[in-house]
Amino acid sequence: MSRSRRKTPITGVTTADTEKENKRKANRKLRRLNRIKIHKGDFNLFQVREISNVWEFDKDGKHYLKDPVKRYLTK
Repeated sequence: MSRSRRKTPITGVTTADTEKENKRKANRKLRRLNRIKIHKGDFNLFQVREISNVWEFDKDGKHYLKDPVKRYLTK
């Protein structure tokens, strides 16, 4: 696998590698609040976008590289 390369030259905008921890926190918060609502008898549950703000996550999206450098194309 040392010679494998990405087929599409796309990378994140910031230096953050993933948003995994942000997504974990948002989903834990969502499940906790929905569990409380169900316990109270209210079945009008929250959605993820109502609980967390995706604009506060670590990455700011993705962009294509016009002239990709070799180190960005390695897996």
